[in-house]
Amino acid sequence: MIAPRQQPPFYRLRPLQPDVVVAVSDTGDHCFLCTSEAETLVQRPQHLSIDRLAELKSKFFFGPLGWPGMSRLYASRIAAKKETVLNGPSLHILVTTLRCTHSCRYCQVSRALDDDGYTMSLADLDAACDTIFQSPSKVLTVEFQGGDPMLRFDLVQRAIERITEKNKTERRQLRFVVASSLHNLTEEHCAFFKQHQVYLSTSLDGPAVLHNRNRPIPTRDAYTRTLDGIALARRCLGSDAVSALMTTTHDSLAYPEAIIDEYVAQGFHEVFLRPLSLYGFAHRNEQVLGYSNAEFHAFYERAFERVLYWNRQGVPFREVSAAIALNKVLSPFDSGFVNLQSPTGAGLGALIYNYDGFVYPSDESRMLAEMGDLSLRLGEIGTPLTLLLNSPLQRKLISASLCHYVPGCRECAYNPFCGPDPIEAYGRFGSTEAPVSLTGHCQRQQWLFDFLFSRLHANDPWFVDLAYRWAIPEALRRGANA
Repeated sequence: MIAPRQQPPFYRLRPLQPDVVVAVSDTGDHCFLCTSEAETLVQRPQHLSIDRLAELKSKFFFGPLGWPGMSRLYASRIAAKKETVLNGPSLHILVTTLRCTHSCRYCQVSRALDDDGYTMSLADLDAACDTIFQSPSKVLTVEFQGGDPMLRFDLVQRAIERITEKNKTERRQLRFVVASSLHNLTEEHCAFFKQHQVYLSTSLDGPAVLHNRNRPIPTRDAYTRTLDGIALARRCLGSDAVSALMTTTHDSLAYPEAIIDEYVAQGFHEVFLRPLSLYGFAHRNEQVLGYSNAEFHAFYERAFERVLYWNRQGVPFREVSAAIALNKVLSPFDSGFVNLQSPTGAGLGALIYNYDGFVYPSDESRMLAEMGDLSLRLGEIGTPLTLLLNSPLQRKLISASLCHYVPGCRECAYNPFCGPDPIEAYGRFGSTEAPVSLTGHCQRQQWLFDFLFSRLHANDPWFVDLAYRWAIPEALRRGANA
């Protein structure tokens, strides 16, 4: 048993395997120790070998050590990890309508069959577009969600044109994304999207039998129509202009290899193995759609092995949740994934402008509103951004997400890579300050970091090289290839 250390918290330890401990410093540097080395580090660090002591000092396990140069480097390393969440909201999601032709059993928000009461007003749409530029972030991603926003293409078009016109004076780096089934995509839509460099995102749950079961439509050909939409988008906009997401249901657990093979067959370069979000229909159908953590982990491991298989065949393909975690572990620059930030990325990194006329700090908070809980609204659309981000709710979310102070997080070895999810805690337990170890977010991330650190500890040169390639943020990869 490793005794508690009697020194400032510059590092944390986590037993990984029998006689293997992963040690992580506050800067996010890590090393693997045997149990006896870990005990020596805690109790008598001066008795470590010269080489090990030098390694640990270089990785800031003893803090900046009072040297001015090291102090500045120490501070800059930590600041680099927080840069994306402290530069102002960069992701702005406009939920223009809840209209949708699907009847997905895991839908997180519930769908609407018509526009009556479920579509954003023009006044709110214009106000949301203007509020986006109140963020100081130099890079702004504007994503349209629903429902299916393509069922109100007029609103999508109006917003993109307004934002583009305003950006002539604002001079921000803009990125537009439309999340849609693509069933209603036309060449005319694509011509507009090409003019404005719009990316498309769709849902593909796996092979036809699984996709049609998870995402039914009245004509029962959801899979075929999705592939037709993907083909049209690629033909008009380019092969990299459309991405896909999947959601893991209980039915998905039987298809880990088939899901990966489907993504490879359809020419995608990555898959995001996402667990269920238990909101909306997914919450109501949890007994049918849900599964245990152990079941999801077994599914993930099999799917991950299939991802590695294709890479070994020379097919570049990555699993997104692993790539996000590896970015945290292996890169000094944070890719900015909203759900792994401390303070929380909800509100600080992303804002949702909902069809109901209100602004929410996350997708999950607006999903709770659809279930009748309106307590996680930041304010009305049109409220100045400074007021939204200084609201009592936002301050409460920040307070509950400071991983250096939250019990359970402050002691965790993965503290530099993660952060509590106060909105999930509220959704499951009715409090933003519920014990983090009880939340699915904490359990998922601890397991994933354990899984990946075990892989890194095995020190397979091929996998380590792959891990570093996945860890480089997409923007930096594009820059390196320019």
